[in-house]
Amino acid sequence: MTKLSVNVNKIAVLRNSRGGSIPDLLNITRLCITSGADGITVHPRSDMRHIKPEDLKQIKDLTDEYPTEFNIEGNPYSEKKGNYPGFLELIKLYKPHQCTLVPDSPDQLTSDHGWNLLKDNGQLKEIIHQIKSLQVRVSLFLDPDIKQISEAKKFGADRIELYTGSYAESFLSKTKVHNCLKLYQQATAYANKIGLGVNAGHDLNLDNLKTFLKIGTIQEVSIGHSLISDALIYGLERTVKLYLKACK
Repeated sequence: MTKLSVNVNKIAVLRNSRGGSIPDLLNITRLCITSGADGITVHPRSDMRHIKPEDLKQIKDLTDEYPTEFNIEGNPYSEKKGNYPGFLELIKLYKPHQCTLVPDSPDQLTSDHGWNLLKDNGQLKEIIHQIKSLQVRVSLFLDPDIKQISEAKKFGADRIELYTGSYAESFLSKTKVHNCLKLYQQATAYANKIGLGVNAGHDLNLDNLKTFLKIGTIQEVSIGHSLISDALIYGLERTVKLYLKACK
């Protein structure tokens, strides 16, 4: 069964849009966990548009209280800015179970492409080594590209997270989705063959998730935007359970 990690960024966006503490991020994160979520994902950006540094300690404590995986994702090159201490400093402070490294820029709306590891000058490899020395599992956000996956193994990553935006976009066309799924299936099989775990995320939802998971062994999906949107209709507890059912 594929594990479900709920990305709670959207809850923080709603809270920050008004100021104050409503909705209560911690209580909603707790409800996700008690509803069955296997993990919690956050993406603390330098502009603090959603998750703020001070949120991380509370979520870390919560995932320790309820044995739940804590995944912090972000750009490892994000440096200190105002009250934001820098991404790597946050990893050192809170030592999540998993750190997912993504190549998005500070002003990017969402993570919409994977790393180009072939152009790396060795800096990312060193960062991965630093994070792993903290006993934190490292996952690299990648497109379903065999060459990039091969490099991820050489860089020392433990897992990859396949960017699934292109799959979600192709889902409404039988011809396109068939060809697209073949790429993801090949990428997943190759990653597993060389000893990399495979996670997936971006635009996965109740309509397309179950079909996607037929491609092979996906250890974890990270879902936020669609899940929180569905929760407005079905309620959060029921929605988490619906996604868990799709993960079986």
